[in-house]
Amino acid sequence: METAEKIQALKGGEFIIKDSTTEMVFTPEDYTEEQQMVRSMASDFVEKEVMPRWKEYEKQQDGLSKELLAKAGELGLLSTAIPESYGGMEQDVITGCIIAEEYGRTGSFATTSICHIGIGTLPTLYFGTEEQKQKYLPKLASGEWAASYCLTEPSSGSDALGAKTTATLSEDGKSWILNGQKMWITNAGFADLFTVFAKIDGKEFTGFLVEKGTPGLILGAEEDKMGIKGSSTRQVFFENCKIPLDNMLGERGKGHLIAFNILNIGRYKLGATALGGARETFNMAVKYAIERNQFNKSISTFGAIQHKIAEMAIRIFALEVATYRCAEDIENTEVKLKSEGADFATSLLGAAEEFAIECAIIKVYGSEVLDFVVDENVQIHGGMGFSEETGAPRAYRDSRIARIYEGTNEINRLLSIDMLLKRAMGGKIDLMTPGMAIQKELMSVPDFGGEDEGQFAAEEKALKNAKKAFLLVAGGAVQKLMAKLKDEQEIIMNAADMLLDIYVMESVLLRVKKIFEKGEKADQVYIDLLKVFFNDTLNRINIAGKDALQSYAEGDELRIMLMGLKRFTKYEPVNVKEARRSITAKILEGGRYNL
Repeated sequence: METAEKIQALKGGEFIIKDSTTEMVFTPEDYTEEQQMVRSMASDFVEKEVMPRWKEYEKQQDGLSKELLAKAGELGLLSTAIPESYGGMEQDVITGCIIAEEYGRTGSFATTSICHIGIGTLPTLYFGTEEQKQKYLPKLASGEWAASYCLTEPSSGSDALGAKTTATLSEDGKSWILNGQKMWITNAGFADLFTVFAKIDGKEFTGFLVEKGTPGLILGAEEDKMGIKGSSTRQVFFENCKIPLDNMLGERGKGHLIAFNILNIGRYKLGATALGGARETFNMAVKYAIERNQFNKSISTFGAIQHKIAEMAIRIFALEVATYRCAEDIENTEVKLKSEGADFATSLLGAAEEFAIECAIIKVYGSEVLDFVVDENVQIHGGMGFSEETGAPRAYRDSRIARIYEGTNEINRLLSIDMLLKRAMGGKIDLMTPGMAIQKELMSVPDFGGEDEGQFAAEEKALKNAKKAFLLVAGGAVQKLMAKLKDEQEIIMNAADMLLDIYVMESVLLRVKKIFEKGEKADQVYIDLLKVFFNDTLNRINIAGKDALQSYAEGDELRIMLMGLKRFTKYEPVNVKEARRSITAKILEGGRYNL
């Protein structure tokens, strides 16, 4: 665990108005020896126990799921979040992400294991009574028991509080009686413990713990899904399901605190899982590109294929640093809260809530990088990409759910802006001062002289200007539309895309700067990667900003704001073709992802 002295200086969401330094960001180059050992152990488990059996696993073998969870539990790979007093290993947040990343390589088992470790186990860990923790956590930590999470209903997906499942007191006042229906429940076919959300007397949204075999707990048939076919997904019905009074989880009427706080943790973990899946699929694509010959040469020598390889590698590199940057921010804040006297549960939940904006960003970016990589993998394979023999179709199918669960990407985009504005209105972030400064800057004559010096001066200036572009667009929307903004989802989505791109762009810059500060692996390829990423990202920010501005401004106001946006998204010309070829050459040297 980190010491309390190393604390992230920025609050959640403050990246958009303040600068970060390389000392403030964790990168994959910073793994400790212990974290590397955990990765090696998790990787060995995946390579030896899961990957050789993926075809068998695709046939929805519930017994195999339980077997693999138990083996992972024996190695301690299910319990890094659980204190030793409950049978766990209690490791730092980054170590948990490393394990999630390795599981991400496995497709269906990633969903099975991450559900068990995260939304299945964490509600009891953070909100359970001492008796509940003593009873359930050791079994969940070891893999003896599997966990499931019952939130979604046919009429309430993203609107979780619209649930219709009810809980009423029995006539003798000693039991809760549950009635209702849940759907899309991961691990339902073999779970021993279900975390269930219901409304007491149809009003108070509350969590409950229900054990397998409880009369009135009925499982539907396995869903025939597009992907993650090896993971169990069923409907769960409650028909006068009677559970002990003590099985209420957390406070009465406070189920939303469980549901939403656990989702914050699940979102950055999903980013790590997507990273593992993207890396595994990328290696598959590179191997095939090297081995496949057309016109008497490897297709990896063709410019069109090199472009694909480079672009996949760039996005994986960016996702790596953004994910672990977020993880360490949460870790450092957790340590800080503990040093201030917060208990185990409050410290991590508070830390994850503090960086809920970043968690949403990681979820969206991770799932979309994964989708991009699996799609390009099929394309590089050509006709073989449609053959189940290669594994490419499975990766393609499995990836698609990541943009839906843990809150759809649309919901997460909307949330990121909503949470940022609420933090500003609550006085946690000062968006007003930099926003007003930009209004004045728009009316001034731009200064094109006196360029800053330094190896990364152009990128540092571009990043600062990109933040100004966001404040220009988002601030203008708030001023112009006021309360009506909540109904203009297209504009909010534009702003969310800008916010996401800026966070990831800054993360990439910090990682590359840190690589050159350390000097151990400093190479021109990282400069090429940085410049391509900045070139493309600033173009995206410009387009998203234009779309937003043209949706709410007009006339001279629009003209001035568009000029400002153009100024704020300016960047030096980049020979992206040669830069991408440089990146691909580095990849082909190792035959796999090696940045």
